[in-house]
Amino acid sequence: MDMLWNGWGDPAKAAPLPAAVTGLLRDLLGVTPRTAPALALEDIRPPAPTAGPAALEALAEAVGGDRHVRTDAESRIRHTRGKSTPDLLRLRAGDVSDVPQAVVLPGSHDDVLAVLRACAAHGLAAVPFGGGTSVVGGLAPEHRAFVALDLRRMNGLLDLDPVSRTAVLQPGLRAPEAEALLAEQGFTLGHFPQSYEWATIGGFAAARSSGQASAGYGRFDDMVLGLTLATPEGTIDTGRAPRSAAGPDLRQLVLGSEGAFGVITSVLVRIRPLPQVRRYEGWRFASFEEGAAALRRLAQDGPRPTVLRLSDETETLVGLAQPDAIGTGLAQGDAGCTAITGYEGTAEDTARRRERAAAVLRDCGGTPIGAEPGERWAHGRYSAPYLRDALLDAGAFAETLETAAFWSRVPELYTGVRTALTDTLTRAGTPPLVMCHISHVYENGASLYFTVVSAQGEDPVAHWAPAKHAANDAVLAAGGTISHHHGVGTDHRDWYLREAGDLGVAALRAVKHRLDPRGFLNPGVLLPTD
Repeated sequence: MDMLWNGWGDPAKAAPLPAAVTGLLRDLLGVTPRTAPALALEDIRPPAPTAGPAALEALAEAVGGDRHVRTDAESRIRHTRGKSTPDLLRLRAGDVSDVPQAVVLPGSHDDVLAVLRACAAHGLAAVPFGGGTSVVGGLAPEHRAFVALDLRRMNGLLDLDPVSRTAVLQPGLRAPEAEALLAEQGFTLGHFPQSYEWATIGGFAAARSSGQASAGYGRFDDMVLGLTLATPEGTIDTGRAPRSAAGPDLRQLVLGSEGAFGVITSVLVRIRPLPQVRRYEGWRFASFEEGAAALRRLAQDGPRPTVLRLSDETETLVGLAQPDAIGTGLAQGDAGCTAITGYEGTAEDTARRRERAAAVLRDCGGTPIGAEPGERWAHGRYSAPYLRDALLDAGAFAETLETAAFWSRVPELYTGVRTALTDTLTRAGTPPLVMCHISHVYENGASLYFTVVSAQGEDPVAHWAPAKHAANDAVLAAGGTISHHHGVGTDHRDWYLREAGDLGVAALRAVKHRLDPRGFLNPGVLLPTD
């Protein structure tokens, strides 16, 4: 099943906004209902492919026949850009100016190498495509005819070593299918990002994904023990052992490379036994500052829950801490901040950690509010992107951005980004609602995830750009990283260059030139084109 072409996920899961949220949009933000009728997929006419018959024949030969090369309008539209709000707004307006020439479906590592050779020979750029869930412009290469390398045929569990607790997964394997295959043999990957239902193993690695249970299982890059990368210059295999002192770790060069250095064709991952128990619950803190101090204490001194999250006052009031119960906080006048804790593992271990963590949370000023908020969060944890679509349908603008910093910089980062977004959008005549939560914690710092809702303005994509740029500037000014888990893409690229510094960028350019001397792998993503 493909994702909704002009929104997120499964159309059957879409739901209208509650009346309380609709009223808030109207009364507080001045949002007016959309009046223009929505375009249907069949209404959009992408430009005809300019790739000639010789190029298409070479691509077909590379993947075993023309049935694995698609040039029809629907396939090309479905592989146009990703799922950021600007991506969707442009698509909903019928803008498919950067549609791929063709969609190519390789079935093996050798197929990918052959496709890259064909692209090089015919002057086509190549963009790896997994679940299509990028929200940072990671699927929108700059100013070149390109083909989308849809990796869905490469969707197997190639090996499972129960002694070492490792598995080899192909890049096109979606997360739910990966979990199902591992569960058959008693294991889990433990990686559950908000994009879980649609994102793929290769995408997780290429963007350094972080899942909602990262406090217990770690980020995806913590789970990766080895990778195979197909490049225009050949193959790179990494990961002979769990750790090595044999020079710099080439895995770290591939992780986060977003298709700019090559195409990930297999991933060796660490796996864990399936948990016997999963338990989630809610806590209430008087302020975001107080709740953040509690999370820091658990992250630094333990015991660390498997899931540990904290919504600020605004997000708690609106109800985003429990997406399937959005609006209930408004009706109830919820005050303070909601924290969600979750525990997974053996019955004995989870009980022990839960009891010790509860003592810490109480000591830090937390009040337990029972299992219902935690279970509601767990039930609705993948619902927020559907809520974004409903907001767009109602005429609102809704977008997210995220960052991370050391604990001492988190307060400045939180204030700086909120102020940048609020001031910029208010000056533009669309005062926003800015919400935030801490979704990933470490001994030394934490991530901040912001959600912004406002009226759209006359040209919503152009209207958002100054606010996004101001927020990016605020992130760097406060000592944060430009992305904690969404990636760089084209949206963050210029700020990533500032973060990496001139010499760091030069080193990355040297790697790019050696692995992709013609510069046709995802051009303009991660690094600007020459």
